[in-house]
Amino acid sequence: MHKYIVILGAGESGTGAALLAKSRGYDVFVSDSGAIADKYLKDIEKYHIRYEQGVHSYAEIHKADMIVKSPGIPENAGVVSEAKERQIPVISEIEFASMHTRAKFIAITGTNGKTTTTRLTYHLLKTAGFDVGIAGNIGDSLARQVIVDDKEWYVVELSSFQLDGMHSFHPKVSILLNITPDHLDRYDYDFDRYAASKFRIIQNLEQADYLIYLQDDEVILSGLKKSETRFITQSVSIKTPHAFASVRELHLQIGELQVSISDIPLKGKHNFINVMCSVTAVLDLGADAGKVIEGLKSYQNAPHRLELIDTINGVLFINDSKATNVASVYYALDTYDNPLTWIAGGIDKGNNYDKLRPLVEKKVQSLICLGVDNSKLREAFQDVIEKIFETDNIKEAARKAYEYSQKNDVVLLSPACASFDLFKNYEDRGNQFREAVRELKNKVELIQ
Repeated sequence: MHKYIVILGAGESGTGAALLAKSRGYDVFVSDSGAIADKYLKDIEKYHIRYEQGVHSYAEIHKADMIVKSPGIPENAGVVSEAKERQIPVISEIEFASMHTRAKFIAITGTNGKTTTTRLTYHLLKTAGFDVGIAGNIGDSLARQVIVDDKEWYVVELSSFQLDGMHSFHPKVSILLNITPDHLDRYDYDFDRYAASKFRIIQNLEQADYLIYLQDDEVILSGLKKSETRFITQSVSIKTPHAFASVRELHLQIGELQVSISDIPLKGKHNFINVMCSVTAVLDLGADAGKVIEGLKSYQNAPHRLELIDTINGVLFINDSKATNVASVYYALDTYDNPLTWIAGGIDKGNNYDKLRPLVEKKVQSLICLGVDNSKLREAFQDVIEKIFETDNIKEAARKAYEYSQKNDVVLLSPACASFDLFKNYEDRGNQFREAVRELKNKVELIQ
């Protein structure tokens, strides 16, 4: 057993790992190069865990037998690189937590749809009577939860950053939703490296384990051809009716189960993929089909994902702030048939907007560029969109979008970019948009 463990980063992930390590008898040291938030500092001090903030003391860190790295810290950060040169194991919080639980895992990754699929899978299992928890990028860290090891199953959302630090993690069911360019700044703008991170989700699957994947994704198909698929594979598709799960007229055919699209609260083709993957996973675990249908009907999607905020004089305002890359915006644009005013922008992550042009030409009547630097977004579409307005103020963005719209039009906040130029995170962006729309509605109603 490793005796001295260093935790890099003291957010939810790092603090959870520190508390778990302390509960299991490790000598623990937490190091955060920034300021530790008060709520996490209270946890760390309550359990008398040594820590530092505002600095990484390399000499102390490199005494570690093992390092647990928070996902926000890049693999090429100096403190991480030097640790690896010294052959100190560097793992993720999820990997560490999995070493200290008897629970089994359903693991979910993909560029888009992870959170929705994770939440839905958890909801379906819960409705079906499973003893199940949810973790990853959702709520409390897995490490914090397994301190009291009382769940039989965990549904875990996994980012590429978390997968990079996984070596022995072994899910019973893995879901690979899609792989499209994202976070390339963390992978030296090498898409193959990013894709390889996603495929780490299958590295420890055994003969009786399941991989559920999107058959329509060429990157996934290519990767599987190069992999040793000794496990059970089940494909889902919105194009091919012969897949294990597919779209057939007004139904989803999932194995032997047929689900009416009218019973699904999630809208859009991309969400049909998420539903088919979730339902396939819970059926693989033996869930009752009737309970699955019941769970689908009662599911409510998370905020900031094609969330209808309000309607002002027949104009629909949709909050899709979670759409931080081109592929997720493509799904959003494809969902609506009404004329669109599209609000986009922020910190570009190496986006190539060419994929969006056919949908933009067909559906988008005006573009609101919301960001500090809108040049790339504007240049990408100035020849196909007549009305383009630039702003760094979300209230002005909502007001201008309403001015550009008519009854039955859709105003869609689907940024394709990170939020950190103007907002704390995508949730803050979505919340501020929601408030801006409500304030706008009040003003409009006062005038009328």
